Amino acid sequence: MSTIISNLEAKTLCSSLNYEILTNLSIFFNINKSLLHAEYVAILVFLLIAILLAFVIVILSYLLAVQNPETEKLSPYECGFEPYEDARNTFEIKFYVVAILFIIFDIETMFLLPWSVSLSQLSNLGFWSMIDFIIELGIGFIYVWYVGALEWD
Repeated sequence: MSTIISNLEAKTLCSSLNYEILTNLSIFFNINKSLLHAEYVAILVFLLIAILLAFVIVILSYLLAVQNPETEKLSPYECGFEPYEDARNTFEIKFYVVAILFIIFDIETMFLLPWSVSLSQLSNLGFWSMIDFIIELGIGFIYVWYVGALEWD
């Protein structure tokens, strides 16, 4: 027996080793039957490209922009004039109330749009559940209006 392996035997040996390695990897990662591989690889690639592009844009904008800090640029700015007082002053409660009301009615819209699209496919329970939701939010809106939280004095 010769210790020299022929070219054909080397190719056969390498291909069988590659087949075994790929078989073991496919069993380990379940590549052939994986929902992750079949459905979500495109999303993963898209996400990686988006993250890479974001880093490239931030790094290039930092490197290519002219960095020239001045006292005027570094000064505090509020609506075109210098601030009169300390920036740590408390706001009136009206700002917070309007923000919370905006979030509440924005969430109502977020629930209303898909409901209106799938209205023809809903049962009576789905229809009346959403009508109940709209009525409760309407009562809340009437209460807020009655209390005067929307008035700006």
